[in-house]
Parts: sequence; C-alpha cells; structure tokens
Amino acid sequence: MTYKTLTVHLDTSARANARLSLALKLARTYGAHLDGLFATFEPSPREYYVMAGTVDYYDAHRRLRAEQRAAIERLFHAELARAQVEGVWLAAEDQPIAAVTQRSRTSDLTIVGQTDLNEPDTYVADHFAESIVLGAGGPVLVMPYTGFFASIGERVLIAWNGSREAARAVHDAIPLITRAAHVTIAATSSTFTSAAPQTSCADLAAMLARQGANAVDIARFDRSASETTGGALLSYAAEGGFDLLVMGAYGHPRLQETVLGGATRSVLLTMTLPVLMSH
Repeated sequence: MTYKTLTVHLDTSARANARLSLALKLARTYGAHLDGLFATFEPSPREYYVMAGTVDYYDAHRRLRAEQRAAIERLFHAELARAQVEGVWLAAEDQPIAAVTQRSRTSDLTIVGQTDLNEPDTYVADHFAESIVLGAGGPVLVMPYTGFFASIGERVLIAWNGSREAARAVHDAIPLITRAAHVTIAATSSTFTSAAPQTSCADLAAMLARQGANAVDIARFDRSASETTGGALLSYAAEGGFDLLVMGAYGHPRLQETVLGGATRSVLLTMTLPVLMSH
C-alpha cells in the first residue's frame, strides 16, 4: 500500500504555505500526484447589498481575493516545478466542504488545516476540518495552525482501542507507519481493564511488524479524572517527542450539525502535532 494521489487544501491563510510544503514532501516521498484544491469562505453579495455604501467594499474584497488566489496558484505551480512533482491546480466551484469532501474520495490522503480562531483567513466553513474527516471516506491529515513540521512520521503514536475507526486509521496510515523510525501503540488505562484489549494491542503490533514497521512498542498511559482522553494523548505525544498521531474519528454528520466524539473534538481543538484521522 502507498499514497499515489494526494490532495492539499489551499486558501489565503498564512498556514497554506506550510501545508503545501508538507504535501510536496509527501508527494516526492511516495512518487505521488498532488492536487492543490483552492477553497475559501466567500460571503454572499446579498449580505453587502442590503446596506448602503457596501457595494464598493464588496467589489474591493472580491478583487483582493482574486489577486490572492492568483498568487497562490502561481506559487503552487512554481513549487511543483521546483519539487519535480506532478500535480493539478483546482479551484472549488461549489461550497468548500462539498468540494474538498468530493475530491478527498478519489485521493489516497487529504491534507487540511486546523482552524485558527485568531486568524480570520483560516475560516473556510463551520466545522470545516471535522466535516472533511467525517465525510472523506479515507484518511485526512490535519495540520495544526502552530508549529513547524519539516517532516512527519519519524515517531508515530497510534491511539488504539480496538474499534473499527481506530483500525481504519491504522490501515490508512500504513505507508507512514512502515517508514517511521519508531511506532508506539497507546491506550488509556481504562482500555487495559481486561486481557482482551492487551491481546488486541499485541496483535496490532504483530501485524505492523509483518508490514515492515520498525521498533513497535505498546505503551500504557494514565490520565487524571479531570483530563480528557484527547488531552492525555496530546500530552503523551508532546512528552514523547512524537511527530504524528494516528487515531480514529468518532462522530457523524446530523443535518447541518457535526457531532463528534469527545477525544476527536478535543484533539481537533487543541492539537499540537499533525494528526491522521479516519472515520
């Protein structure tokens, strides 16, 4: 198994360059084709036209967006050529979530960014990253809005509880896991209340070793009663110097509301390292 088609979400935020840089490195590593999909929040003209004096403001905003989009498109093509990676520039003609979700379903890996509430340009749509993770049908790599990640996957932490979602995430991350220098399978203390989960961790470690994973170990970490599972995972990852967290995403779209499990929600809100999620 490998990644041969990658999609990276691009927008006008400062972190778009970091996502593109990582996507190019992954494309070179796996000899993959890279789709750069530009999708941003676009306010409705009706919201401007209802107030006097706002038409000019909207037109100026539209021109600025067009200039930013053209600049990012030029950067994308220049970086493709420099990295000697094949790829295609795409611009969403639909709603951002629908466009990225649809493209993700024909990609081996989709790369998106965490929303930064302090930077308006990272806002694409309500629950953007969560919606992509739950709707993609494949792995989604979510990049934090802070931190520098020259590469990922040297030290991989797997959040394992034996569930279908966790298993899906592990299988989707096999290309990264088998290249890692070290892999740790981790579960909260509650997961180890019986022999079955411990056996499940051992079986997973054996499966990964057969796939060619290096230095796979099993770790048990405890969390305080006031700490969430997601928070405990992130703390453990930071203390262990991990550069990738692999975990299943729990939740489902319901009408227009995204409903997430506790660990999924807390990790997406407070993540400090890249997270590969599958649902």
